[in-house]
Amino acid sequence: MARVLVIKGADEGKQFELDEAVVSVGRDGTSRIRLHDTEVSRRHAEFRAKDDGYVLVDVGSANGTFVNNQRITEVPLKAGDHVAIGQTLLVYSTGSTAPPAAETSDLAEKISLITRPDLELSSAIIKTISEAEGSRLLTKPDEAASPWLKNALANLAIMYEASQATSHILDLGELLNRILELVFRSVPADRGCVVLTTETGALAPKALRWRKESERQELFQLSRTIVDHVLQEREGVLVSDAARDERFNTGESIVRFGIREVICVPMRGRHETLGVLYLDTQITARARAKHKTALGKFTEDHLALAIAVAHQAALAVEETRYHHALVQAERLAAIGQTIAALSHHIKNILQGLRSGSEIIKMGLDEKNDKLVQQGWRVAEKNQGKIYDLVMDMLSYSKERVPAVEPTNVNDAAKDIVELLQPRAHELHVHLELSLGENLPQVPADPEGLQRALLNIVGNAIDAVEGRPEPKVTVGTRADDQWVRIVVLDNGVGIAPEKMADIFKPFVSTKGARGTGLGLPVSRKILREHGGDLIVQSQVGVGSKFTLRLPLKSPLTQDFAATAGEMPAFRPPEEE
Repeated sequence: MARVLVIKGADEGKQFELDEAVVSVGRDGTSRIRLHDTEVSRRHAEFRAKDDGYVLVDVGSANGTFVNNQRITEVPLKAGDHVAIGQTLLVYSTGSTAPPAAETSDLAEKISLITRPDLELSSAIIKTISEAEGSRLLTKPDEAASPWLKNALANLAIMYEASQATSHILDLGELLNRILELVFRSVPADRGCVVLTTETGALAPKALRWRKESERQELFQLSRTIVDHVLQEREGVLVSDAARDERFNTGESIVRFGIREVICVPMRGRHETLGVLYLDTQITARARAKHKTALGKFTEDHLALAIAVAHQAALAVEETRYHHALVQAERLAAIGQTIAALSHHIKNILQGLRSGSEIIKMGLDEKNDKLVQQGWRVAEKNQGKIYDLVMDMLSYSKERVPAVEPTNVNDAAKDIVELLQPRAHELHVHLELSLGENLPQVPADPEGLQRALLNIVGNAIDAVEGRPEPKVTVGTRADDQWVRIVVLDNGVGIAPEKMADIFKPFVSTKGARGTGLGLPVSRKILREHGGDLIVQSQVGVGSKFTLRLPLKSPLTQDFAATAGEMPAFRPPEEE
């Protein structure tokens, strides 16, 4: 499905699916894609579906619509096109770019693998080379065998390293500093910097480098005159004697700081110029007066290399911005899903509170104590739901180190069973204990452990409700590494395709009765202790939840080696 992603502007990070025949864009609230940009018209443009994709149409906007820096009235869009509307920049995507099956089939029919059993391949091979030799030669061109290959590889080496850096570094500052480091290997510059344009058109330095570390504390004064010329004329320049060039000699920084040679090239991306790469050499006033400094450090080859690296850097900057915008879009989507899920649960709780308050009001009007008590029970139950929801959200969202102390898991199991016994009795569920003897104490946070166990046992009781002979068993046992609390039920079980979803936040099979945070919170608590929550289930037989805790503190022992342990499932009746 086609979509657009906002990579610059007030709505940066948002993405919009193009799932209708006409998708309007504008500042007005009725627009399908609403942009909070003061330079966008109320009805600015429309994406219109055609047989081969979408066409972008300007619908009489005040400031115009631009595709790849060209003002348009109507234009068909291709994947990767940049759409500028006001101060907002969007990228058009068509989704999957996989070739159609028919096209792949046609290609396969045009290729025939010939087999000749009588051909002795080893006798026909003249020379072999390892698959790793390509990267080695590019990183070490001096090791090439022939002078021609050595020179060719030397010219490619910096571009190869630049491409390697740009493909692995997502942090913008680190990326640009790495680019300058590579440039300084081949260009004899005294200073260098990368300057990018901001959304307002201002220039902002993003990376600086000095040849001599002793000069790092000095103020970097670059020539605004040269930078403006490069951006306006869209051309890279090599200035051999900046102080004598009539175009630049009026620049105060050129005269005052003794700038003699300058390479300044535009950083041109796919569709726009992002800034400049600026390199210069300096000469002190004393040396200039004595004419003892040789000129001509920079050559045309250096200029060509600089503009090639600058283009590579600009592409990387665009990719980095696109990646950050995509991450932001995913975060916004996650926030939206969270808010939607919370709104659903809070709405159900509020409805329960309203029902309770209405019953209480009815009882007070009629002076009926039974109605008042009934309404209060409903209100109190929903107050408990609010408390549970808030505590689960805090537990799930907050990273913390458990306040461990020697804990008896048998006592914790007894307390939870005693607490939930009235509820089990009300639902006609047989809730029983099966405790191991002489279990060692385990380093655990008693409050966190009880909260996790309360969630698991409570879920088990809900799972067996309405089943024939409903039963939940809470047992404990230990070995030389772990203490386990096992909760067994003979409920309906969990289908294999749903197992991956049970630990996702706000995913609940209990409808309005659950928040969808119980299992994620319980597993998080166990993992904070260095343990885990393991689930096994068979549809129609039941489920087994194992709360596993290490006998030694996770602060002093690494339990990663046993994190994948999975005890064999046994149906409840076999336990």
